[in-house]
Amino acid sequence: MASLNSILIAGGGPAGALAGERLARAGFAVTIFEERRGWEKPCGGGVTWKTLERYPFLLDGALEKKLVRRAELIAPSGRRAAFDLTRPLALYSRAALNDFLLRRAEAAGCRVVPARVTAATTNGAARLRTTQGEFAGDFLVIATGARNALALPGDAWRPGQRDLELTFGYFLPDEDDRLRVQFLDNFEGYLWSFPRADHLAVGVCAKMSRHTSAELKDKLHRFLAAEDIPLTGGATYSHLLPALERDSWKRLPLGGRGWARAGDAAGLVDPITGEGIYYALRSGELLAEALEAGRPENYPALVEKDFARELGCAARWQPTFYNGRWLGASTTERMVAAAARSRRFRRLVDDLFAGSQGYRGLKWRLVGMLLPSLA
Repeated sequence: MASLNSILIAGGGPAGALAGERLARAGFAVTIFEERRGWEKPCGGGVTWKTLERYPFLLDGALEKKLVRRAELIAPSGRRAAFDLTRPLALYSRAALNDFLLRRAEAAGCRVVPARVTAATTNGAARLRTTQGEFAGDFLVIATGARNALALPGDAWRPGQRDLELTFGYFLPDEDDRLRVQFLDNFEGYLWSFPRADHLAVGVCAKMSRHTSAELKDKLHRFLAAEDIPLTGGATYSHLLPALERDSWKRLPLGGRGWARAGDAAGLVDPITGEGIYYALRSGELLAEALEAGRPENYPALVEKDFARELGCAARWQPTFYNGRWLGASTTERMVAAAARSRRFRRLVDDLFAGSQGYRGLKWRLVGMLLPSLA
């Protein structure tokens, strides 16, 4: 492949910003196109301890955050399991987090253009049409989020309704010290209350193909009433998240000649939890490594080896997690009951929150815990 010198990045979220920062530090000429810098993305803003360990700069004192050390799971029946997190979860305003990451990219040498990308081609060179004019470069990084609308030659893949989750929620002027998650029967999703530094992010997410926005709104209002969370003074939000079906992982193209996808635009989100910040940062980092080595074609294999198998495993588990039954009750009902009774199971859930327990090893850890109980 010809030498790559200039990189165009469509999207300045975590994936695009970190890829840009790493590439600029390696000597590439990088231009990031971000239409809405520092906007409050509809998102809980939760960052696992695994993410903080890999990217310790996220604990920078200048970046506003809230470290949460208390969690509460609520079963469909209303039963609760409250426990301490041995490794805190960091909660960020996405406006603050995204702006922080873009500032790091600029400090490394990236040019940030406040423009929306409207069209792209990669025939020998990357060319973008934007609201600020046309730009050319050697390689295109697509990091435009789940609502990615860029169409490239030979890239026919688009997430369908089966591969997307709909979220609906509010930013509320209230405070709390605990993270709350509620599960429901016959519902492929969950409700949450995440305490940020100076407000709550509350919401609900579920498969777009199985639940309507009106249904989500009704369930969220019932949750807020049950948890005694006042709705006054809140700002509403709605958004789409990737939640790829099992078959989609087998045919997902992460890149092609002169281009690659990263973060939400590549569908790199946990289909069970909806957590995507770690995978956005890590995919941006892996793409930067491949480009720095002059081998962008290696990027899909790097993602596959690093975490795509884990996300594919989550896609296989997702239907069982939300719709499965065990001993006459739903999987989520049994999970919360086990967390309420068993210290070992609470430790397992704690590891899941921290990101230190993967899905691929989860089955055998559960078997090891259940065998003594069954005996």
